[in-house]
Amino acid sequence: MSTTDDPRIEAMLAREEIRSLPIRYAAAVEARDVDAMAELFSPHARFGSYGEGPDGLRRLMTDSLTGSLFAVILVANHLIDLSDEAHGSGQVWAHCYAHTRADGFVDQLIRYEDRYEKLDGRWLFGHRRHRLWYGSSHANSPLAQPAANWPASQVGVGDIPLADPEFESWWRSIR
Repeated sequence: MSTTDDPRIEAMLAREEIRSLPIRYAAAVEARDVDAMAELFSPHARFGSYGEGPDGLRRLMTDSLTGSLFAVILVANHLIDLSDEAHGSGQVWAHCYAHTRADGFVDQLIRYEDRYEKLDGRWLFGHRRHRLWYGSSHANSPLAQPAANWPASQVGVGDIPLADPEFESWWRSIR
């Protein structure tokens, strides 16, 4: 259902909804919320050997996030091209900071190449390709230090990761 007869306004609304997809994806990764991620993808999206649709994504991301203690993705430079009223493509850059049990503290520079489709009135990822520019593991993790106790100190681990039970358990184990 159209909200306006002006195609320029429709395109602006489409771009705004599409722009929220990578941000919602990043928030779901941070929360380790695989179901929230699955809601962002078309039921036709394919995930290689993991399958397609929401179940394929759930398998992929459950595997990917196993052992994740912390992950934050900063989203930037989102370019969106609309093909028609229900299809588009784009790219978005992301800087990921993560800490995993296997690799320790890692940062990555990623370019996602995306295809979007509108189904049942909602814009979704039709396809998302993760293109790694670099990934770097660090010998010294900024998370392996005492709590910052902000505002008394700005240096140290902050309250956000310490509020996560899985992270806090790991953090206490290295103290």
